[in-house]
Amino acid sequence: MSEEPHHLLLVEDDAELSGMMKDFLTGKGYRVSVEANGSAAIGRIESETYDAIILDIGLPGADGFSVCKSVRPKFGGPIIVLTARGDEMDEVVALEAGADDFMSKPVRPNALIARLKIHLRRFDSGSSDSVAPSAEIVVGDLSISPGSRGVRVGDRSIELTTAEFDLIEYLARRAGTVVSRKELYVDLLEIPYDGMDRSLDLRVSRLRRKLGDDPHQPTRIKSVRGVGYLFAK
Repeated sequence: MSEEPHHLLLVEDDAELSGMMKDFLTGKGYRVSVEANGSAAIGRIESETYDAIILDIGLPGADGFSVCKSVRPKFGGPIIVLTARGDEMDEVVALEAGADDFMSKPVRPNALIARLKIHLRRFDSGSSDSVAPSAEIVVGDLSISPGSRGVRVGDRSIELTTAEFDLIEYLARRAGTVVSRKELYVDLLEIPYDGMDRSLDLRVSRLRRKLGDDPHQPTRIKSVRGVGYLFAK
């Protein structure tokens, strides 16, 4: 018996663009629903079931940032934000709102499929009951449960997006070892290393704040100038 296709919600108010994107994604085996209004998208995400959300920023009703921030506490699947400007500030705000990834318009269809597959594969592996949970990772007062994808600092539970959890798990498994940016791009993000791309630094910065790590003098996730990061034992 074949598996049910992943159900995506495409939130885009450009009818021509959303039509083309829907046709392309449907052709790749996804089930796609489309919503053009941000406020309506919030209601649909809260009342219906989707595996991932592709979310434009410029929307009527509520912009993409507001949609993401509103639904993130209850929606655990991947959220990929689309921005027409390619502005770094958009990337910062998107991550702050809880997005897992962001792509600049015009979006290359095959690049979008590649990102979707990565995020859905990781989300599926973390939520599947058939996957045996890995052993808990403990570094000081920080504990990571791969099976439930839970993170705690002392007795405090930390709410992380799918991408943030993947990042902290990757670094924590290598605690005490310097991990290069290139390793993180290739192994974790599964994209070629781009020395000008700051998306990884933005993720690390947000993760530090959630863990209560001083961004100016971090003690958990330390920056190693010119190399990458060190998750301190």
